[in-house]
Amino acid sequence: MSIPIIIDTDPGIDDAAAISLALHHPQLDVQLISTVHGNVPLHLTTRNAQQLIEYFHARVPVASGAASPLIQKPVHAPHVHGESGMAGYAFDEPTTPLISNNSVETMKDLLLQSTTPMTLVPIGPLTNIALLLKMYSEVHTYIHQIVLMGGSAGPGNITPAAEFNVYADPEAAHIVFQSGIPIVMAGLDIARASNLPHTLLPKIKDMNQTGHMLYHLFQHYRGESFLDGLNVYDAYTMMYLCYPDLFTVRPAQVEVELSGTHARGATFVDFNVTDSSTHVLMDIQAEDFQAAFLEMLQYCP
Repeated sequence: MSIPIIIDTDPGIDDAAAISLALHHPQLDVQLISTVHGNVPLHLTTRNAQQLIEYFHARVPVASGAASPLIQKPVHAPHVHGESGMAGYAFDEPTTPLISNNSVETMKDLLLQSTTPMTLVPIGPLTNIALLLKMYSEVHTYIHQIVLMGGSAGPGNITPAAEFNVYADPEAAHIVFQSGIPIVMAGLDIARASNLPHTLLPKIKDMNQTGHMLYHLFQHYRGESFLDGLNVYDAYTMMYLCYPDLFTVRPAQVEVELSGTHARGATFVDFNVTDSSTHVLMDIQAEDFQAAFLEMLQYCP
């Protein structure tokens, strides 16, 4: 039986990879794509999500969400993803209208109407998810779990202390991690444990139409440790949902630093717990990650 999910995203090249895999894997049932500020401004993340949906002729609604963090000014990363957010491939301009300009309300309605608790998969800043949880507390029992990309048990990537998605809205991340809802955190630790080596990219290019598209996006992707391979951060969330046994997972308590000149946005991960609603992905064997990525890609057109 497939897992019903809502993807909250800021595409983003690694987001594009994650969305591509999620739309086609039989284990996943994408009910909605919600967009948020992040890698590029909201109007671009929304356009990028629409372009991906139309590229695949997928019947998945797109709703736009928060254009800025709860408190601070927006933070973007065009140096990683290009000015458009998905540099490297010429997508057609989208023609299908958004289902809503208020994705928080759309998520609330979808959750309350669902007969099965759903999984939220935030792969960008957590602004929309925090607003959903604070504004509509009645949805908590309709959420099976939150599988998010963000945070780090070690060093950051946008600052020495902080990972980008959490740093882009620390207050929102704090709300989510304090919600008590079961959370699986796919942070920088798991991405640093494995990557897509550059030598694998020609094989990806020749696999199918999706691989060809991702190959061209990956040529413009400048994530962490680029010289060693591609850290396709957001794809780990989808891979965990489809192949959880491949991962080393540890319970932890996660606190988000909201102040400080050097540590704002840092996630302090305490593994000295025996039971917690939050679990952190810590490891996957590099060969398992690569094999699973290729297997997931085989489901794509």
